Amino acid sequence: MIPVYEDNHIIIVSKESGEIVQGDKTGDTPLSEVVKTYLKDKYKKNGNVFLGVVHRLDRPVSGLVVFAKTSKALSRLNSMFSKGEIHKTYWAITQKEPEIPEQTLTNWIVRNEKQNKSYVYDHEVPNSKKAVLRYKVIGHSDRYCLLEVILMTGRHHQIRCQLAHIGCPIKGDLKYGAKRSNPGGGIDLLAHQIEFIHPVSQKTISVTAPVPESPLWRAIVPVI
Repeated sequence: MIPVYEDNHIIIVSKESGEIVQGDKTGDTPLSEVVKTYLKDKYKKNGNVFLGVVHRLDRPVSGLVVFAKTSKALSRLNSMFSKGEIHKTYWAITQKEPEIPEQTLTNWIVRNEKQNKSYVYDHEVPNSKKAVLRYKVIGHSDRYCLLEVILMTGRHHQIRCQLAHIGCPIKGDLKYGAKRSNPGGGIDLLAHQIEFIHPVSQKTISVTAPVPESPLWRAIVPVI
C-alpha cells in the first residue's frame, strides 16, 4: 500500500495485486484496515479512525483506491460513483494485440456470483447489464501489448471479461482465458489514473498510480 494523495476528507492509495479492499471469507487483513492503521499511527490517534470504503478493486488488480476520511465525503463520493462522476483510467497488458487499435466495446454482462465470474454477450439477454468501455493501444514490448482502458460503466470484472471477449485476455488472468498465471496470482491490470471534482473543496483531483515494479511493466511503459 502506497499513499498517493491525502487531505482532510479523502485518502487515495495504490494497492498491490493480492490485497483485498474489504474483509472477506478468507480472513486476510483488508486494505481498509491497513489504511486505518496508517492514519492512526500518522496522526497518533488514540480512538477509532473513521474510514469509508467508497469502491472496490478486484484482488488480483493493482492501482488506485479511494477512501473517505469523513462521513460527509463518504456520502458525496458514493453519490458521485453511482452517477459516473468519478473518471477512472486503467492500463492492461495483453499477450495479443486487438485487431482494431482503438474502439468502444458495447456488450451485455451476466454475473455468476457462485463462480465469481461474468459472461459477455453481444446482445441483451435475461439478467444482463449493459457494459461499455473504450480502449486504445498505447504501447508494446517484444511479446505484449499495453492498452489504455476507460470505463463508461462499472460492471463486475468488466475490463477482464470484455477484453477476453475480443480475444485479448489480460496477462495472468486464468479466469478469463490467459494461458499462464503470474507469480503471486496477480494480473497485469492497473487502475492507473483517477480524476474527479473534490466533493468538499470542489477542486479537480487527478491522481496517477506508480507503475508496478515488474520487469515487464518497466519494459512496456517507457515506449509510450
